[in-house]
Amino acid sequence: MGLALDEPKDTDDVTEQDGLKFLVDKDLVAQTGEITVDFVDAGPRSGFAISSKIPLSGGGGGCASGGCSGGSCG
Repeated sequence: MGLALDEPKDTDDVTEQDGLKFLVDKDLVAQTGEITVDFVDAGPRSGFAISSKIPLSGGGGGCASGGCSGGSCG
């Protein structure tokens, strides 16, 4: 999983919280269950961490490596 700036599509679930819109592909939600996006403040390793109730096989993802500073983590 990753973060990216995008426009809504017919295949997305759209959720708004605190003025931010989150778009998640409906097929991904069916595979992962609830998805959580948190900001981790860890000095130079600060960034966004993405987790889900049902982890995807194939390993990690998320943006805690600092890849979000340019506005996109995908």
